[in-house]
Amino acid sequence: MKIHSKLKYLVFILAFFAINCSQNTKKAEENTQKDDKIISDSLKWSERMALSVMKRHPKAFQIDDKTEIKWDYVHGLVLYSFQKLYEKTQNQKYYEYLVQYSDTLIEPNGNIKTYKLEDYNIDMLNAGKILFFVYNKENTEKYLKALQLLRKQISQHPRTKEGGFWHKKRYPNQMWLDGLYMGAPFYAQYISEFDQTKNFDDVAKQFDLIQKAAFDKNTGLLYHGWDESKQMAWADKKTGCSPNFWSRSLGWYAMALVDVLDFIPAENAHHARLVGYLNQLAQALIMFQDASGLWFQVTNGGNQNGNYLEASGTAMFTYALAKGVNKNYLDKKYWAFAEKAFDGMTSKLIKIDNNGEIYLRKFVP
Repeated sequence: MKIHSKLKYLVFILAFFAINCSQNTKKAEENTQKDDKIISDSLKWSERMALSVMKRHPKAFQIDDKTEIKWDYVHGLVLYSFQKLYEKTQNQKYYEYLVQYSDTLIEPNGNIKTYKLEDYNIDMLNAGKILFFVYNKENTEKYLKALQLLRKQISQHPRTKEGGFWHKKRYPNQMWLDGLYMGAPFYAQYISEFDQTKNFDDVAKQFDLIQKAAFDKNTGLLYHGWDESKQMAWADKKTGCSPNFWSRSLGWYAMALVDVLDFIPAENAHHARLVGYLNQLAQALIMFQDASGLWFQVTNGGNQNGNYLEASGTAMFTYALAKGVNKNYLDKKYWAFAEKAFDGMTSKLIKIDNNGEIYLRKFVP
């Protein structure tokens, strides 16, 4: 299953943004510190995190400690965070960091360096989300062609018998919670911006199928993966589900729900059902939130041997709960749980060096 250590800081930008976005903020100045070698503690956590990322990785393709360029979901998540931060602050440096990656990876004819459509890897759609923003701002045709290339993957992507996207071609018959985040928001935004029919049936179907296959009625949680063939070693021979509830994968799914709802109008027939899935999950999650405000790696595992309070899942849940309240998908009562998680992260998971750079602890390796 998907493991990625560099998620230790990625979602924090989004989580901090979601918490902060209900507060009134003045337009950020281009230079907020006298000494740009020091990251000021007067900035919001979202900017402190973003500046820490930029200091460690001056070129955006270097994110995740890469030494060579790569089109990757990790970069997509980080740079989508930068997009949202730019939209909030209008600080040009965040936009320049975002567009630098796009220009490095997208060729004049719209081809995407290192991307292979024939791999049918749903993860590769995630980085495409930033191209909508860059295309609408720059109006450069190569970005549109790249978006069309990624949309072509969706048209040809292998599926389960009922129409669920395989996670990857090399993982046949499998749907993972991760894949809902990687593919569905991109797919929905493409429909919203370019498809005249505005038909979201196929997008909603992905959520319906994973709810049908992976939902556990006893906990209200969803299993990380489902194998239609039931042949994988990790798959339950009756249900096809993986054995545990993993906070990171549940976090991907929670974020998928709040992000896809940005593009499916409230009057659409699928909207209310997806909001219902989000509310169902939110209610389950708060039942397993620790007194510290954090969530455990194995979501319902508590203090069992080897389990621990984990950063990335907590950040994802914070983002989903806070955005859900801000968008009126969730009752206002969930704001208190998001704030509790936010306070837990900032008080228990962050280490700050002498230059103001932020480092996070207790993330799944």
